[in-house]
Amino acid sequence: MAVTFYDLGSPAGLKKLDDYLLTHSYITGYQASKDDVTVYAALPKAPSSEYVNVSRWYYHIDALLRISGVTEEGSGVTVEGSAPITEEVIATPSANDSKAAAAEDDDDDVDLFGEETEEEKKAAEERAAAVKASAKKKESGKSSVLMDIKPWDDETDMKKLEEAVRSVQMEGLLWGASKLVPVGYGIKKLQIMLTIVDDLVSVDNLIEEHLTVEPVNEHVQSCDIVAFNKI
Repeated sequence: MAVTFYDLGSPAGLKKLDDYLLTHSYITGYQASKDDVTVYAALPKAPSSEYVNVSRWYYHIDALLRISGVTEEGSGVTVEGSAPITEEVIATPSANDSKAAAAEDDDDDVDLFGEETEEEKKAAEERAAAVKASAKKKESGKSSVLMDIKPWDDETDMKKLEEAVRSVQMEGLLWGASKLVPVGYGIKKLQIMLTIVDDLVSVDNLIEEHLTVEPVNEHVQSCDIVAFNKI
């Protein structure tokens, strides 16, 4: 069932969202989805720490968009510019509403649907760019690679070989578990797992320009890809 929120730029709208997130980790479902991105993008700025649940959720979604992106579809959410008027609101307007109404009366150019400020427009553009970037990252995906790294001979210090291999660092590369596997004649090879972001790291480039050149090739004789799987 679709969820609806109203006027997220106002204290009343944020309070409603904060109450909702008190018992929900995400806008819909049990994992981050495009519904979360929709509500995230509707917020004109980062929420005040006064709204504890909204702040927790907001910075979590912000981190996901920066790191891995959000692609789950969700169940549907609607964000309206302002809350619907009820009889109760008409009969007993709050002090804040009265002040807001007075301020609007002083403005000759009244926009019934709410006019965006330059700051709000800029924030919306930045969020849209973040969403676009996260979608691109998600499309690129990640891969898990198992690699065999062979020493020159049985006199090669395998501990130093592994240290040299792990010293290779770049964006999108994460070294994982490793073990020594006997090859024969007293020689062992290093078998190591690594995770790569496909758009950022080329395994061929990693081998040719990092693992088999100085100073790493002092210990490494050759590298072979044993397994390559998309995550």
